Amino acid sequence: MKIALVTGATRGIGLALAKKLVEKGFSVSGTGSSKESCTTAAASNPEIRFFPVDLSQKGEIKSFVHQFLAETGVPDLLINNAGKFLPGSIGEEEEGVFEELMAVNLSGPYHLTRGFLPGMKAAKSGTIVNICSTASIVPYPNGGSYCISKFGLLGFSKVLREELKPFRIRVISVLPGAVLTDSWAGSGLPESRFIDTDSLAELVVTACTLPENVVVEEVLLRPFEGDIN
Repeated sequence: MKIALVTGATRGIGLALAKKLVEKGFSVSGTGSSKESCTTAAASNPEIRFFPVDLSQKGEIKSFVHQFLAETGVPDLLINNAGKFLPGSIGEEEEGVFEELMAVNLSGPYHLTRGFLPGMKAAKSGTIVNICSTASIVPYPNGGSYCISKFGLLGFSKVLREELKPFRIRVISVLPGAVLTDSWAGSGLPESRFIDTDSLAELVVTACTLPENVVVEEVLLRPFEGDIN
């Protein structure tokens, strides 16, 4: 049975991805930002194993990787989904917002991926998915450090793709527009104006389960009527 690890899997996009992977026969683990969120998610999804990990902390990531490798093994599929959004312009953001968003949205995926790369390289197989955003390619007012971090995540994906070709490891960048999650609660917009999490999960998992000689390098999807800023 293939092993999948999804970060930020206790709700939203991450949970939809984890559940879809279970349907496809993967052994699925996920991370959450707290013990409480992991306990709550596990109660409704006993087929998924949840780990509380603060992905903004390098030391905590390293400890988790060591534990995961010892208990579960090298993942065949790693999905870097966990992320954080705080609105604001570069000139007006509160002190520390840049560091916080870069830590969660970019440094976290970087250090987690590095932790699993030796095993994946040795196996000469695997897939790494980075959940980026349309904000990775189209900046917008009040996007501030969030846009910067997502531009960086796409750059990370592109570099990783080139570096891992000799090891037959696929790297997929997913760039969704507005997805119907708690982040948009209170927007007043109808659900039809958003991408639903199940459709996104179906698309990502399909890309991950294509024949190993094929890679979907980038997936760009938006609500039918376009971006919501």
